[in-house]
Amino acid sequence: MPGPMRELKPGNKPKNVGRSLKRIFDYMAEYKFQLVLVLFFILLSAGAQIIGTSFLKAVIDRYIEPLARNYDSALLKGFIKTLLIMGLIYLLGAVSTYLFSRIMLNVSTKTLYKIRVDLFDKMESFPIKYFDTHTHGDLMSRYTNDTDTIREMLSNSVANFISSAITVTGVFTMMIVFSWQLTILVVCMLFIMLKVIKKIGGKSGMYFKAQQKKLGKVNGFIEEMFEGQKVVKVFCHEETSKAQFEKLNDELCEAATNANTFANILMPIMGNLSHILYACTAVFGGVLAVMGSISLGTVVAFLQYTRSFSQPITQISQQLNSVLSALAGAERIFDMIDERPEVDDGYVTLVNARMDASGNISEAKEHTGIWAWKHPHKSDGTVTYTQVKGDVTFDNVVFGYEENKTVLNGISLNAKPGQKIAFVGSTGAGKTTITNLINRFYDVPDGKIRYDGININKIKKDDLRSSLAMVLQDSHLFTGTVMENIRYGNLNAGDEEVIAAAKLANAHSFIKHLPHGYQTMLTSDGANLSQGQRQLITIARAAVADPPVLILDEATSSIDTRTEALIEKGMDSLMEGRTVFVIAHRLSTVRNSHAIMVLENGEIIERGNHNELIEQKGKYYQLYTGMFELS
Repeated sequence: MPGPMRELKPGNKPKNVGRSLKRIFDYMAEYKFQLVLVLFFILLSAGAQIIGTSFLKAVIDRYIEPLARNYDSALLKGFIKTLLIMGLIYLLGAVSTYLFSRIMLNVSTKTLYKIRVDLFDKMESFPIKYFDTHTHGDLMSRYTNDTDTIREMLSNSVANFISSAITVTGVFTMMIVFSWQLTILVVCMLFIMLKVIKKIGGKSGMYFKAQQKKLGKVNGFIEEMFEGQKVVKVFCHEETSKAQFEKLNDELCEAATNANTFANILMPIMGNLSHILYACTAVFGGVLAVMGSISLGTVVAFLQYTRSFSQPITQISQQLNSVLSALAGAERIFDMIDERPEVDDGYVTLVNARMDASGNISEAKEHTGIWAWKHPHKSDGTVTYTQVKGDVTFDNVVFGYEENKTVLNGISLNAKPGQKIAFVGSTGAGKTTITNLINRFYDVPDGKIRYDGININKIKKDDLRSSLAMVLQDSHLFTGTVMENIRYGNLNAGDEEVIAAAKLANAHSFIKHLPHGYQTMLTSDGANLSQGQRQLITIARAAVADPPVLILDEATSSIDTRTEALIEKGMDSLMEGRTVFVIAHRLSTVRNSHAIMVLENGEIIERGNHNELIEQKGKYYQLYTGMFELS
C-alpha cells in the first residue's frame, strides 16, 4: 500500500491515551453547563441507588423481623411508608438516569459534529502529496468508523464510567459503615478483579488498534473496486479481486476476532467473580449474624451493596471494548488533524487593478478585468504592482517526488504571455510534473520558477492558483447541476457567463438537449454523460474562470476527432491572449503551438515549433511520422 501507513506490530498499544481523552474533552468544553447537569443527575442516580439500598437494613430489622414475631398495625404502617419512600427514591434515580443519558447523547452528537468539521477543514489544508500517499478508503474510515466509535464512547461509556465510579465510592463507604469485616473480603476480591481487567484489557486495546487499521484498508480496497468495476470486468479479474478482498478481510477478521475475544471474555469472567464474591459474602455474613456481630438486616443490605459494588466494575469491563476502540479511532483522527498542513510562505497576492494613461498600476476594489501582483517589500515598507500577463519561466529546475530519485533534471524554458507551449514525450517523461510545479502542488528543491518575473515561492498559493485554470485528463464532476459544475471555475459568474463559457467550449449544443438543460442534475461523477461530454464541461469550467494561464493536461484525450475539430475554434478563442501549457499524446493538437518541448527521462531533448522540429528530424520527427510511438 502506498504512503507512510505502518502496520501495528504485536506488543504495540494505542499511544497517548491520556492526550486523546483530553483532546476529546476539550471539544466538549463548550457544553460545560450540560456536563454539570449530567454530573448532577449522575449523582442523583447513584445516590438514589445507594440510599435506597440502605433502607433495607431498617426494613428488615425494624419492621419485617418484629412483624414476623408479632403483628402490629403501627409497624405495618411504618413498613408501608418506608417502602413508599424507597419507591420514590428509586423512581428519582430512574428519572435522573434517563435525563443524564439524554443530555449526554445530545452533547456527544454536537461534539462529533465539531470533530468532523475540524477533520474536514484540516483535510482541505493538506498538500496534494498527502492524498497521493494515502488511500481514500482509509481516510473515509476516519470520518465514519472512527468517529462512530467516539460517539458510542461519549453517549454511553463516559456517563457510565462516572456513574460507576461514584457508585463504587458511595457503596464502598456504606460497606465500611455497615461491616468492616465484610468490607475486607470485598477489597480482596476487588484486587483480583482489577488484575483481570488490566491483563485482559491491555490485550484488547492492542488488537482494537489493529482492527481500526485493517478496517481502513478494507474500505480503501472496496472503494477502488467500486470505481474500477468496468476495468475489473473487462480484464476478467473478478476472481483475483475476490482473492485480494478475502486476504484483506481475513486480516480484518483476525484482528477483530482477537480484539473482541479479549473484550468479550472479560464480561463473563467479571460476572462469575462477582457471583463468587456474592456467595462468599453471604456465607461470611451469615456466620457473623449467627455469632451476633451484625444484624440480619445488615447482612441483607450488605449483600445488595456487594451486587451494587461488583455491578459497576462489571459494567466498566463491558464498556472497556467500546472505550478502547474509541481511543484507537480518536488517535487515528487526531493523527490526521495533527498532520502538517500545506506550507504557504507566500506574501505576494493577486488583486484587482486599474491602469492610468501613463501605464501606472494601482489597486482597485471593484472588478476591472485587469489583475496585478501586489508585492510588499519588507525592507523599506513599499508596495509595487506588477500586471498579471502570464510570463512563466523555468530556470534549471530539478525535482523528484522521492529523495535521491529525480523526475525533472535541469528544466529551463520561458513561456511568453500569449504563447502556447506544448509538452510531448513518453509516459513518465515528466510532462504532468511540470504543470504540478506551476501550481505549486509541489515545491522545487533546486532551481527557480518565475511568474511575471516573481519567484512563485513568494506568491500565496491561493492567489497563484486563482490565476491558473486546469483541464485534467480525468474529468471530475461534482454532484449538482450542469450550471453549478461549470460555475465551479468562478463562483461569482452569472448564468449568462456560464452559458457563454459553455458555448466557447462547444458544450452548449449538447447541454441544451439534456432533460433539464443547464439544470440537469449530475451524480456519480457525471455517470449520466459520455466521457467526451464530461470533458467538455470541465473545459467550460476552465473557460468561465477566465485565467491568464491555462493548463491542458490531455484535455482532449477523451474527445473523438470530430468533437475535437468542433471545439478547436472555441479553444483557440479561449487560448487567445493567454499563456497555455498543453500536454498531449495527439501530436495533431500541438502543431500550432509556439514552442514544443520534447521530454525524455526528465530532460528537454528538443525544442522549437512544429516546422523547426520536423526539419531537425529528431525524436519529434519520428513521433510525428509514426516511426516511433508514444507509450
